[in-house]
Amino acid sequence: MSFQGEIAALSAACLWAIASVVYSRLGERIPPLQLNLMKGIVAIALLLLTIVLSSELFPSIAPIPLSLILLSGVVGIGFGDTVFFASINSLGARRALLMGTLAPPMTAIGAMIFLQEQLNLSAWCGILLTILGVAWVVTERTPEGRGTGEQGSSFSSLYSRATTNLWRGIGFGVLAAIANAVGALFSRAAFAQSVMNPLWAALLRLSAGVLILLIFTFSKSILKSLLYRQSLRRQVLESPSENLFSIAEARRSRVLTAIIFAAFCGTYLGIWLQQIALKFTVAGVASTLLQTSPVFVIPIGIWLGEKVTWRAIAGVIIAIAGVGLLFYLK
Repeated sequence: MSFQGEIAALSAACLWAIASVVYSRLGERIPPLQLNLMKGIVAIALLLLTIVLSSELFPSIAPIPLSLILLSGVVGIGFGDTVFFASINSLGARRALLMGTLAPPMTAIGAMIFLQEQLNLSAWCGILLTILGVAWVVTERTPEGRGTGEQGSSFSSLYSRATTNLWRGIGFGVLAAIANAVGALFSRAAFAQSVMNPLWAALLRLSAGVLILLIFTFSKSILKSLLYRQSLRRQVLESPSENLFSIAEARRSRVLTAIIFAAFCGTYLGIWLQQIALKFTVAGVASTLLQTSPVFVIPIGIWLGEKVTWRAIAGVIIAIAGVGLLFYLK
């Protein structure tokens, strides 16, 4: 029995854990939209180089599967990765990755609503376990002082700010999980209707995601120019400085190296392996194994000196057990 899909899924989860820790550091300097665009461009260049070296010809794909794989990229990468980076900035890599375990239950519920697939008692128990595990971890009070260095602030003010940041991160995490679920369904449907090389599938998904980001970025720039011409200087002068700051930061050798490394691990290899997993194993098993990143990020966090509580470890185990129960004990 071949476990090619399962091994690919676990490898992708491990690489996403490593990349997410790097992205959490980069997110302190680069806004989520621009970070997503930068890593996408780097990953596309790497995929194109791989295709040229392997002499892999462009496959003949019917319009419907091609549309599905492109939609998967727009939703899962263009939108999903952007809000995921925003979630990392608010929650940290470990808790943001754990929010991703909500994607498989969302996929199952979506299939029940739109595809008339039935969920039995064990599946509902798995959904409940996953939600409980995630809720238990993300609501834990942690002294992650990414602090601003403001001295003299009152405790109530700091607590209010932390609570707002928490709920913002949870909101972004839920949106990322929804986008991940929808993107996976589109991608799986494309593979079911065509014989598509995972390498080309990864390139097409990334290209669609980057294209929608470029369209949004250019549209935003045009809007700012129009506002500027209407003499609304105070409102628009801040935004261009953010873009210039990000570009300047990206040119620094250490930041650029970190972006290339994270894009290589999490996007180039990660998405390629994800497509292999979705091609060679059923969607439920692939989704479960692809969401084991929180397990891999725990030892990374400990190695980096992060304080990981037993509650956090237990919550991760409960959440992943719930995902497993959802798909394996039907």
